[in-house]
Amino acid sequence: MIQKLFSKTCAAALVVASVTTAEAADLVLYTSQPTAQMESVLELFNEQHPDISVDVYRSGTTEVLNKLQAEIAGGNPQPDVLLIADSVAMEQLKAQDVLQPYPEADVSALPAGQYDPEGYWFGTKMITTGIIYNTRMDVPKPTSWQDLLAPAAENQVIMPSPLYSGAALAHVGTVTQQQGMGWDYYEALAANGAIAGKGNGSVRDAVSRGEKAYGIIIDYMAFGQKLKGSPVDFVFPEEGVSVINQPVAILASAKNVEAAKAFVDFQLSQQASEHAVTQNYFPIRAGISAPEGYPDPASLKIMPLDASELMQSTDDLKRTFAELFGG
Repeated sequence: MIQKLFSKTCAAALVVASVTTAEAADLVLYTSQPTAQMESVLELFNEQHPDISVDVYRSGTTEVLNKLQAEIAGGNPQPDVLLIADSVAMEQLKAQDVLQPYPEADVSALPAGQYDPEGYWFGTKMITTGIIYNTRMDVPKPTSWQDLLAPAAENQVIMPSPLYSGAALAHVGTVTQQQGMGWDYYEALAANGAIAGKGNGSVRDAVSRGEKAYGIIIDYMAFGQKLKGSPVDFVFPEEGVSVINQPVAILASAKNVEAAKAFVDFQLSQQASEHAVTQNYFPIRAGISAPEGYPDPASLKIMPLDASELMQSTDDLKRTFAELFGG
């Protein structure tokens, strides 16, 4: 069910230049960004566009895409715009002619490679996956992905599932492409008693509560939990981290294209990027500092990912992961 965060009755009667209708526009957004964060984002968006009311469906990227594909198969796709975890999924949608280009979007502040050159999708922030650990438990601080295979980590590791999370899919795809890791690494994790939760939130909660000592997780969830006072910390492993960029895109079937373009423009703006920093995201725009306590993004060691290879192997990846950790 679509969760209505901003109702039409609350929309003002004013019209901004980016919307061509004289009436308030309803924008349907499907996203994997956490609900509380999205509410804050949309409050800021509506300060600039009080005429656009936004209906939101929120779930993990895989479930968002499953819902969208079911709607497409039924001939009635609902969203105007997508804001999901990774560009690999966007490339798949682009190849299926599900997206429409917006070549006029301002990408001047985005690094090369963080947006589609034809304007089908645009990265909005940078999110890494590393290791969260409980600082109150009597376990060693990890520095390496290999530390999750040590005796001290036996039955103490939880990770998100790529069957649910787009970030997890990108991470598993990245790790399995690395020399010296591959599927052997995940087989070793399984042999050491690691388990899969659902999304990254399940990892955050399990480690925060001390149910597990270690977790594989996206950075902002770990740092956000630490700021709330939980006994956790986050490590960027020495071998490197995987990265996603939470891209935004307009659907080919969008009913409110002008409102969707306004939302994309907002997501690419400096104001939105600065707001993302307050939500503990690495900024994707040049010239904006990372959140307090984060390393300089330029200092990060990023594990390479062949996105085209991952696109072709997604089904096999999910099946293999499910065989190891359940589905």
